[in-house]
Amino acid sequence: MASFVISGLKPLPLLYDRPVVSRNSSKPRFLLTNKSNPDLKTTNRVGFSSGVSRNWGLNVSAPLRVASIGEDEGRNERSNGVNGFGEEKEETGFDPGAAPPFKLADIRAAIPKHCWVKDPWKSMSYVVRDVAVVFGLAAAAGYLNNWLVWPLYWAAQGTMFWALFVLGHDCGHGSFSNNPKLNSVVGHLLHSSILVPYHGWRISHRTHHQNHGHVENDESWHPLSEKIYKSLDNATRTLRFMLPFPMLAYPFYLWNRSPGKSGSHFDPNSDLFVPSERNDVITSTVCWTAMAAILVGLGFTMGPVQLLKLYGIPYVIFVMWLDLVTYLHHHGHEEKLPWYRGKEWSYLRGGLTTLDRDYGWINNIHHDIGTHVIHHLFPQIPHYHLIEATEAAKPVLGKYYREPKQSGPLPLHLIGNLMTSLKKDHFVSDDGDVVYYQTDPELHEPAKL
Repeated sequence: MASFVISGLKPLPLLYDRPVVSRNSSKPRFLLTNKSNPDLKTTNRVGFSSGVSRNWGLNVSAPLRVASIGEDEGRNERSNGVNGFGEEKEETGFDPGAAPPFKLADIRAAIPKHCWVKDPWKSMSYVVRDVAVVFGLAAAAGYLNNWLVWPLYWAAQGTMFWALFVLGHDCGHGSFSNNPKLNSVVGHLLHSSILVPYHGWRISHRTHHQNHGHVENDESWHPLSEKIYKSLDNATRTLRFMLPFPMLAYPFYLWNRSPGKSGSHFDPNSDLFVPSERNDVITSTVCWTAMAAILVGLGFTMGPVQLLKLYGIPYVIFVMWLDLVTYLHHHGHEEKLPWYRGKEWSYLRGGLTTLDRDYGWINNIHHDIGTHVIHHLFPQIPHYHLIEATEAAKPVLGKYYREPKQSGPLPLHLIGNLMTSLKKDHFVSDDGDVVYYQTDPELHEPAKL
């Protein structure tokens, strides 16, 4: 039933062109459409590709020209009080949807040079640490085999699966090391072990970074337009915005993508990919299948119940971590944040709509992935430099950086942010180039007899 979170009870209409690359050309559309456009603006059919599938140096989820991106001065003016927004500017004197007075190059210049340096030995040390903890937890839980221990194991191991995902995520961005082959090998081992198709996800995640903050072209957790939202029946709307279903969405996203989009991360013929990426996608799908076969074999060897306790339930906890963290990176702020279309969108403005989050003790465990704003703008920066890079960039960002609420040892406060967002952030207007989430007041009301 949780699949309704992704696809709904009936197919959703495609009300806009999917952000893909033309299949009639093996040349990335990114290279075709942005040659004379330094702002990385999207068109109606935007897509970004890694180029030739074996050109490892480009097969990372990072913008190709971020160093020189600037903002047009003409974007400094926009309409006020439009599409779900208006009060924030009057109350604070700051309009979060206005074009910033700085350029991406200004932020980059403020970040110390050593923050861009990738240390493969340091990166590998995190892999060794996390893998050792994963096997240690499994060995301890299997040895003790006590129902007082199992819930603690599930929480800890699910969190460690999430940590493995983050390191594989860094491989996909190329921030793990400067060796693309090392990134690919480590990324496949880490992601396949937790049933993530490395290249398939890496490519779609690149699309997310290249289109962050764009209503239609963003890839993950993008808002529904009002027309799509109203086309959903009541049961589907409820499942999309009622816990725990949104926190179980990731596996279904891998197979079906988000509402209004089609394709699969496992299918090399999907609209997510261009022909030159076919072999990469097949390789990752084969690795995923091999891991699934290993799990089936373990099920016969140790029994399905023991496999469920050792792997299945931690996998569900991992999925919930992934959906929680990625959702709250783009939702749940106490002030409404803009989403963009058309000429108002740019790489910089889209990236500034992301949020940093504090996860307390979990920050170190999941490799500071909560330090997200600078990561989204400059995904090439290794995770162990993100905090320093963020502190250096804050004077430039000014009010466009939203200081995260300090967490206790465990980030329990974020549950409230999540619940509030799911109650309020339902859809955006079909019209306008700067839009804000609006609320359906009837969504969570009891059904009237």
